[in-house]
Amino acid sequence: MRATQSRFEHSFLTLGILAATLSFAASLTPSLIPRSYLVQGVLSGLSAALGYGIGFVAYSLWTYLELPQLGDRTLKATRIAVAGTCVVIAVVFLWRTLEWQNSIRVLMDLAPLDTASPLKTGIVAAVVFATFMLLAHLFRHTFLVFSGWLGRFVPRRVSHLVGGLLAVALFWSVVEGLVFRLTLRILDSSFKQMDALIEDDLSRPAQSIKTGSAASLLSWEELGRQGRRFVSSGPTAAEIATFFGEGAMDPIRVYVGMSSADTADERAKLALQELKRTGAFERTILIIIVPTGTGMIDPAALDPVEYLHRGNVASVAMQYSYLASWLSLLVEPDYGAEAGDALFQEVYTYWSSLPRDVRPKLYLHGLSLGAMNSEQSANLYDVVADPFQGALWSGPPFASRTWRSVTDGRNSGSPEWLPRFRNSSIFRFTNQNDALDIPNAEWGPIRIVYLQYASDPITFFDVATLYREPDWMKEPRGPDVSEQVRWYPLITMLQLTVDMAIATTSPMGYGHVFAPQHYIDAWLAVTDPPSITPEDVARLKVLFITRGATPVSG
Repeated sequence: MRATQSRFEHSFLTLGILAATLSFAASLTPSLIPRSYLVQGVLSGLSAALGYGIGFVAYSLWTYLELPQLGDRTLKATRIAVAGTCVVIAVVFLWRTLEWQNSIRVLMDLAPLDTASPLKTGIVAAVVFATFMLLAHLFRHTFLVFSGWLGRFVPRRVSHLVGGLLAVALFWSVVEGLVFRLTLRILDSSFKQMDALIEDDLSRPAQSIKTGSAASLLSWEELGRQGRRFVSSGPTAAEIATFFGEGAMDPIRVYVGMSSADTADERAKLALQELKRTGAFERTILIIIVPTGTGMIDPAALDPVEYLHRGNVASVAMQYSYLASWLSLLVEPDYGAEAGDALFQEVYTYWSSLPRDVRPKLYLHGLSLGAMNSEQSANLYDVVADPFQGALWSGPPFASRTWRSVTDGRNSGSPEWLPRFRNSSIFRFTNQNDALDIPNAEWGPIRIVYLQYASDPITFFDVATLYREPDWMKEPRGPDVSEQVRWYPLITMLQLTVDMAIATTSPMGYGHVFAPQHYIDAWLAVTDPPSITPEDVARLKVLFITRGATPVSG
């Protein structure tokens, strides 16, 4: 019995180490976002642990089916061969990590690395792997304790089944109750305090047209941190006038913070009243914005359209959370859609009651989680009789239903990262290279543009990469996706999951960080501003590129 057990354990270790090494090696290959040695080490350690687990499950199934096992002499030779092979594979793949990471960095205009710190990567991976192995052994011990106790009362197979379920329940309760909930509570408190923070460099606006001013219906303190940033920033009439050499207007920005009212419907009503107070419906352009989870609105998105229309723009946004987008999506997935719908319905109902020849053109905008919630706020069937004029949605998450439907229904031959949909009269897609001027295509009454980068994992993550190669990886690839990216079952999905967590660490114009010059192209197509020359567009792009912008995340 002891010899059989020893053979089992040695075989398990051999197969587990082989699977762990192959998973470790595959995780070192490039994906969409450049990785530091720390991120790479965590990813590789987790991949190795998963590979080890797969090896364990495979051998457990083999022995359970009572299939033939290797003899002691063959087993020993096999272990030596596998150990040597694993060392060679690990060293070769670690050595190539520098080449792989630089293949992404060059595409993103980043300086190539001199070293990928393979030793540091290996050490971090080993620590992560050891941690997961310790947890696995702890789980196994817990299972044996439960099943051993139950074995005194019930048949062996029943005790194993029930013992396994009890061990899973215990571990899940610890992770969900202590780790997950405690972490959420800490993050919730931190984000809430950050949202309430009034920064020293921001003061209450003096202009009565500004939200949060003494004349405003909304309190400066209740706007929240992101709201105060939004209404205090943006180009002034003087700056716009200086650029064009002619008169301009101060753009109107309305923002309603979560503290302004108890419910989304009440906040939406406040937003409408503030729009009326500021004269927003007398402007030529009105934009309904759904912010990201933290309430952030990307200045790289809104500043350009305010320049393009010489300040004759009003915009309105309403906060629905102060958590980061991924947390908001995890713990309060319906809040953003509810808030977006409430704001759209309130504004649209009033807007559609106005005479068509005097009301502003109505547009929608959202970034990331805001794009997904903005999509859901306006059902095209409900507005077909009196449609809004268009939308610009950037970095739509992979779960966005309209985006997914249009992408899946794209014309044959167009790539997933830059699809063309039917006759391009309603939906068009663009990226770093302006792809909106499509030959023989005419815009219809609604213009909807998706700004997305092929290197954005938040847009192109797909659970199906667990078992099949994604379409965006097929030729032709996006301009910012390395030719050395390869698909590996399970590992590619894990890589993309990590990529999503670091998507905003990419340089501007790649990943999930959108550049103002690309927004300029998109807003030109969506809003068709009058009296803008190609020379104006070129100068405007230079202005934004020169002054730069701070990458933001929500």
